[in-house]
Amino acid sequence: MAGVVLETLGTKKLSVLIISLLLVLAAFFLIGGLVSPAPNNVIDTIAMNCVDKQKLWQLGTSKPFLPRGKNACYHIDSLHEDQAKKVDPNQIVFSQWIPFIKKHNQLSMSRWFQNLIGVVDLEIEFTSKNPYSEEKSPEMLLEARLYGRFKDETDDDWRLIAASQERRTLECAIENDMREEGQRYNCDLLPLFELGSVYYDFYLINVRLPVSEKDEYNDNIGRLSTFKIIFIHQNGGFTKVWFSMKTVLFPMVLAALCWFWNRVISQGRSTNLTERTLFSLGIVLSVMNCPVEWFTLAFNLPFMVLLNDIRDGAFYAMLLSFWIIFVGEHMLDQIERNKLSAYWKHMTVVLLACLALLIFEMCERGRQLVNPFFSIWSSEVGSIAAFTFIIVASVAACVYFLFLCYLVFKVFRNISTKRTSLLHMSTFRRKYYSGLIFRFKFLMIVTLLCAALTVIFFILGQVSEGEWKWGDEDITLEYTSAFLTGVYGMWNVYVMALLALYAPSHKHFAADSDADIDTLSHEEEVQLTQVPSTSASEGSNLTSFMAKTAAD
Repeated sequence: MAGVVLETLGTKKLSVLIISLLLVLAAFFLIGGLVSPAPNNVIDTIAMNCVDKQKLWQLGTSKPFLPRGKNACYHIDSLHEDQAKKVDPNQIVFSQWIPFIKKHNQLSMSRWFQNLIGVVDLEIEFTSKNPYSEEKSPEMLLEARLYGRFKDETDDDWRLIAASQERRTLECAIENDMREEGQRYNCDLLPLFELGSVYYDFYLINVRLPVSEKDEYNDNIGRLSTFKIIFIHQNGGFTKVWFSMKTVLFPMVLAALCWFWNRVISQGRSTNLTERTLFSLGIVLSVMNCPVEWFTLAFNLPFMVLLNDIRDGAFYAMLLSFWIIFVGEHMLDQIERNKLSAYWKHMTVVLLACLALLIFEMCERGRQLVNPFFSIWSSEVGSIAAFTFIIVASVAACVYFLFLCYLVFKVFRNISTKRTSLLHMSTFRRKYYSGLIFRFKFLMIVTLLCAALTVIFFILGQVSEGEWKWGDEDITLEYTSAFLTGVYGMWNVYVMALLALYAPSHKHFAADSDADIDTLSHEEEVQLTQVPSTSASEGSNLTSFMAKTAAD
């Protein structure tokens, strides 16, 4: 009967293939660790305290307030100096222009940065005259405007990208022994905006905190000392490495996928479930690898972050489903095999989890396409919902991994109980099937290792958002470039290895042969003939063997 390449490939050739794949995988980790810089760059700034003397903002004028340049605004150095006491708080506009001037040269943003996130870090001082409301976290109203322009334009050419009024809940705390005039509160970061592309060379942010006697917003927040804005963007050097990886891997996986499917259809039989699922996994991986991000260097594509999240989610769903089916198809006691309906319970759970992830991303990323200042973390209800979703998703990922470990353990246990049937075989056949079982167990261990790294990758991706969106500066989790490029390369190496090893072999195992093992001891490959398979349901000799022993 025919088998797959994993079963018919000689030991020496298989060893060379495995070593080559391990070297390629090591190269991905080394590229991230030695070549690529850190994934993200953080710019910590203090906004300029501009004064809107003519109250243009309140009149509805969209004229920007510049912190520097020929048209720089009139500003005050401190919000508590004598000069500031004469200024109406509604006339204060906090302004910041990025990037900065370095060594008398105006730096510019780069489209390689890919995305731009802004968060607010308020320095609130304790004062008995205007105390911070500790009984109920005060609600703040921020009127924000975001501008952009190119380097060959003048200060009169700033374009208004977005303008919005947003509410944020200010969470601050202070130790009891620190309640003295001028002592600072420890306040959480406030999300300000998020852009899915860095299209302009310069960006300008203007924020106003309006005060009204009728409304309660921006009241009881203590004495504001400094308005800090933290900007986070993807590092350009990391982006170049990431794009290069995708550009190289995309045609490689696509070629392996075409070769695999050509091998399958050349057998002249109907495909089995493992082959169809593996082919689907290759398609989804190719979609994720497709380097459409290159277009962001020429066009303004703010939806690219959302598109990448959708592609990543589809890959997660397909990869998790494949592992369940792949292990299940090798279950000895599985009565219904080669049927997708046999896995409907597991598939439903995986798809519902991925659907929830998609809805979560659409609620935030989707709204940000229209309003970059929107944040699901801005309200108490939205923050609790988002935090709960991340915790549930992380726990679900761990439960899935434990369940996969249980399935693999069950397969290993069942194989051990059925190995007694090998005693009744000829020496040649016993050696052959023992080799298949060893190769399969090794592949299962690699699969568990890949699953473990995938779960860790997913959980860290969710938790790392807490550094800026949960408002906790003590969270210092950060993707290293080596881990990012290594795990991404691992997915591609793993899928390409499966496409190569689980492709139907043109070789044929003579099941009734009683060849003398002594004549085969110096052979590097099992003596096989070039007889094509006619089995419509089994593509693997090991699967056929396991099904037969289970039936017996």
